[in-house]
Amino acid sequence: MIVVIYLYHNLVNNREETGFLNNEEDARMLAATLIAGIELAQLDHVKTWNPNHSDHAFITTMGIDVLTFEFIFTSGFASLWYHKSITCPDTNSQGIPCLNCCSLNAGGALGLMLHYLNSTMHETSLQQIFTLIPTTVSCYLTSGLPILLQTLHSMCCSALVVACHSHLEGAFGSIDGLKLPVQTSHDVDIENTTYNGWFSKHFVSSVIAFSAEGVVIAARTNVPRSWHNSCVASRIYTKLHLNTPPGYYIITDTVFPHGMTSVDGHIYTPLKHGQVLHGSAAKIEEHMVFNCQLLSYCQTTEWSMRAIQGAFGRLHMPLNIINEEACSNLIKTCLQLYNLCAHWQATEDDLDVWRDFKSMLFSEQRKKVL
Repeated sequence: MIVVIYLYHNLVNNREETGFLNNEEDARMLAATLIAGIELAQLDHVKTWNPNHSDHAFITTMGIDVLTFEFIFTSGFASLWYHKSITCPDTNSQGIPCLNCCSLNAGGALGLMLHYLNSTMHETSLQQIFTLIPTTVSCYLTSGLPILLQTLHSMCCSALVVACHSHLEGAFGSIDGLKLPVQTSHDVDIENTTYNGWFSKHFVSSVIAFSAEGVVIAARTNVPRSWHNSCVASRIYTKLHLNTPPGYYIITDTVFPHGMTSVDGHIYTPLKHGQVLHGSAAKIEEHMVFNCQLLSYCQTTEWSMRAIQGAFGRLHMPLNIINEEACSNLIKTCLQLYNLCAHWQATEDDLDVWRDFKSMLFSEQRKKVL
């Protein structure tokens, strides 16, 4: 590593002697890539030295297995970590990164970000785990979370619905709301818009749309809890109106308006309690079967919401109300990490859970899913 750091400074400071590098940016990117490659080789060496390693520790502390950790690491996080300067009050954000002065390498920084997102622990505990002083942890989180979000954004991440719900032809996803606790603001107006009288606490709202594979396909995040879900989802309604072909629709509960002309036929909801059906007995029977399948499919949204809240303990802690951008980025990062792990794989265990969920014990579900 010392040799590479020496090479890094040579590349940056002696660009005239390296004709294949056009500017300082190229030199920094090349050096960052070299260091990331060395760290990946070190990871491979550890894996070769201990081939029987378990994913249990990674999943328990960071919510992902070793392969997913390596995937994020090699998909741009390491290069970005070494390419960008750490945000500190007393440093130049546009300056050259001092690689030999970092307390954590890229792998350690990624571990810190994932520990933070997947736990409810205070920063004091993170300082003890990673042997860092308070200011360093704060600076690393401030700089590292945007890098992680940028990395996840750059990563690649209907027939399934019909296969399991034959009457839902044209359904491509579902939508639901999510409330997250937030700190109390000193601004009276903000405090009022985030306060929920039913729970006597402060929250922000998000509306998330999931595909049939359980992947997030649209989201509106970090808006005042006092807003109605239909208002929060207005941009998603616009996409349904402008970009959804005829015959395709999304499934949700009755909280979301579905009778508006702009989204007519693009949103379906189960029947309300006491709603009267008209028509022949055959038509009513067919409608009831369709309604039962709508209810069944709505359950998949609850699974996805539970997966997000269960995986990221940080979302159970009151979010930062002062820095709106940081709060929004934290939620987006959690959704991107969820997407990374949520892609549907048609294994026998997954299909068993999908088909026989109602008749399975919770212990059996866990054995199939984990």
